[in-house]
Amino acid sequence: MTRPLKDHGRYDYTPIHKRPDYSFPGGKRLAVYLGFNLEHFDFGEGLGARIGPESPQPDVSNYAWRDYGNRVGVWRLLELFDQLKVPVGVLTNTALYDYCPEVLEAFVARGDEIIGHGHTNSDRQGTMPEAKERELIEYCRDRIAKESGTAPKGWLSPWLSESFTTPDLMAEAGYTYTLNWCIDDQPVKFRTRNGKGLWCIPYPQEVNDIPMIVARQMDGRDFADLVIDNFDEMVVQSKAQPLVMGIALHPYLVGQPYRLRHLRRALEHIMTSNKVWFTTPGEICTYVDGLAR
Repeated sequence: MTRPLKDHGRYDYTPIHKRPDYSFPGGKRLAVYLGFNLEHFDFGEGLGARIGPESPQPDVSNYAWRDYGNRVGVWRLLELFDQLKVPVGVLTNTALYDYCPEVLEAFVARGDEIIGHGHTNSDRQGTMPEAKERELIEYCRDRIAKESGTAPKGWLSPWLSESFTTPDLMAEAGYTYTLNWCIDDQPVKFRTRNGKGLWCIPYPQEVNDIPMIVARQMDGRDFADLVIDNFDEMVVQSKAQPLVMGIALHPYLVGQPYRLRHLRRALEHIMTSNKVWFTTPGEICTYVDGLAR
């Protein structure tokens, strides 16, 4: 005997080829953004990507590998972003304001978008009681507003972890979009319990250095080829529908010199195209929200 499957109730199913058509600013059909993850971790406990087998705590090898991203990799990548004059969506653990605030100050000075990304990637928010999760979401909003001058519009949970009420809590705290649900190549409007709704902006699980380099053990050259191939194919696909391509990066991975060289090649390829709107997730959200009104 069959039964209806449980549903999240956030959005309805609609095939991508049966949706309203539109273009992005300047008549562009493909919007591209960098989701640049800046993260900080507890020493001696908690979660984190690993370059090698987990050791008994303190796991110095894996902690130090990740901290290389904040000490060295991020600055090399900032130089690259400046050279290419590319905007960045900065996914920020608020613990960085305590550890290395000059990193975030550098991105604010560039005019980049600061996006909520929890307090630390050592924790998952999806296991928190609702009151504690609400406190976290509001704390990160207020801390970013205080330190960087503007409250964040968007949120990416550490490890994309959600409770059943995360989208509701985000909308109630004033966020306008989430990057957690990797369901589509177009923005999708979510339903929330306060009726305001929440945009889901596409975030990549494939064009993402952690699953590709750490989990699938792809080298920097192949990851850059993946970015280029994905971009070239989406340019073709975008003739039929407006599309969004995110590129998810972490400085402890692509900030390593031999990977940075190949990332430069991939970004230069994209930046030479006249068919792309290179932007930020917040700008995409603002644009599609304006079309929906």
